[in-house]
Amino acid sequence: MINNCNVAPERKQAAPAPVNYGPVRQIERGSMNGLRPAKIAMLMAQRIVQDALRSGLKPGDMLPAERLMLDRYEVARGTLREALRLLEAQGVVVLKPGPKGGPMLLNPDPSHLASTLVLLMQLNKAPFRTIVEVRSALEPMICRLAATRMSGDDLKELHASVVQMRDHLADTEIFFDSNRHFHDLIAWSSRNSLFGYLVESLLGIVDGTVMGVDYPPDRRKRILLAHEEIYEALARRSGEGAEARMRQHLAAYVRYAERNHPDLLDQVIPWARTFQQ
Repeated sequence: MINNCNVAPERKQAAPAPVNYGPVRQIERGSMNGLRPAKIAMLMAQRIVQDALRSGLKPGDMLPAERLMLDRYEVARGTLREALRLLEAQGVVVLKPGPKGGPMLLNPDPSHLASTLVLLMQLNKAPFRTIVEVRSALEPMICRLAATRMSGDDLKELHASVVQMRDHLADTEIFFDSNRHFHDLIAWSSRNSLFGYLVESLLGIVDGTVMGVDYPPDRRKRILLAHEEIYEALARRSGEGAEARMRQHLAAYVRYAERNHPDLLDQVIPWARTFQQ
């Protein structure tokens, strides 16, 4: 995944001024006005993230120890721990054990977004076709953006994924890893982080393998051909050509699913099965 597409080049600068961490006792007092404990913990979690960003912390940096945060925020231990558990569930922090452990800041993985989306879809009985339609609408336009925004290194990496797919047509795991990486790389190369997160969060679902779609050798060759032609259009910096070929590629996927797995597109994606760890 390319996750630094919106980050400006680093430059030396003065250390940031100390952040004025005020107490958040007023948040807990909110419980007297009808706020539930879960809401108080959420407000606390939002404050922790806000202060971490203000102080210039980056993924891999440790947050203050529990005792320091208790003193800083003047909240109950249970409130603080629940806030940290909420952040951990969202992939924002990991709670490292041991004497030198504690909460460490992370760059959230798109799988957290995917899990939430699929859960909401299952609760609303939205079928697999819903995600296919979103992908079919977004990816061609994203491909057009990537044609003018992706770097030379991005193109080299994209070409490498095509070569890997070509060399491993018979290896299901490698083939589909290469397939996901191809689409993932194009999305992040659009230099739009939201597109990157949206596409990557769906890639493990929309290829249909989790729903039981089978791709025989002939179908894999067609996928490879589409990737080769999309890459060629991107290498020419042809936004129109890349968008058109991606649209054809995704339309072919829908036709294949409708012809060979006619009930698939109307099935509800099972959240539990899709995101088992």
